[in-house]
Parts: sequence; structure tokens; C-alpha cells
Amino acid sequence: MRSVVLLIAYHFSLLTSSAQFTLHQEHDSLYWLNDWRLPYPVYRYCTGDVDGDGIEDALVGVVKSTRYHKEQGRRIFIFHLVKGKARPLWMGSKLGGILQDFKFVDGIVRSLETTTDGRYVVAEYRWNDFGLAFERFIVKNVDKDTALRHY
Repeated sequence: MRSVVLLIAYHFSLLTSSAQFTLHQEHDSLYWLNDWRLPYPVYRYCTGDVDGDGIEDALVGVVKSTRYHKEQGRRIFIFHLVKGKARPLWMGSKLGGILQDFKFVDGIVRSLETTTDGRYVVAEYRWNDFGLAFERFIVKNVDKDTALRHY
């Protein structure tokens, strides 16, 4: 029954003129963001105006490998709406470190990352024409508890 309700809400959102994203889980490694198929596990989903155009975007954290990073890892995909349809704005393969999590705060993507030696950093990234550009470290080279306090 829940799937039917979500499917109805999904179709309804495409018919409305308001800027709205709907994330629907079909199973553990298949999601739909409006009409966009995401055949990966999703670990984070949030919305906000990433590119500063006044229109809400969707940030989706997926687990997948990439052409240049063969190991499975956490990635960030950013989508915008075009006539009610989700379209990719940026499909990032990597930030500065090993991405653990992210959130969108006041126009900035804040990340929790690890380094190759197991330390933690909290960094901020801003939209810069084609993708996310490093802005600053909040903390770096710290333990997990310290990083989480600043995240």
C-alpha cells in the first residue's frame, strides 16, 4: 500500500508547477528522483539552492564507483528541475578527501571526510559554474568525535 501512495505522490509532483523533488525507493539499490533513475544505494538526500539561481536543487548522496575511482565510494549528485523533470547539474566523482557524509547549510555543501591515514576533516564547498569548489576547512586532521562536533 505504501508503494502505491508514494507512486501517486510521485506522479502528482510531476503535474504541479511548483519546484518540487520527490525521491522514491523501489528497492535497496534503485531510487527515482522524479523521473531520473538512480540505480545506486542512496545514503543522503536534501534540497537547497546550490547554484544560487533562486531555484531549489536536489543533492543526492549515492554509493558507486566511477571511471577514475574504481572502488565503491560515496558521491554527491546535484540535480535541478527542468519542466518538473530532474536533470543533472553535477555528478561528482570525488571531493577533496574520502566522503563520509554531507549536508547543505546556508548555500554551502558541508562535508565530513576522512583522509588516507584515517583522520577526519570537515570542509565546505560552494558552487562555481561547473561544480563544487573548495571553500575552506572548518577542522582538519582531527579524530571522529571532534569532526562530528564541528560538522
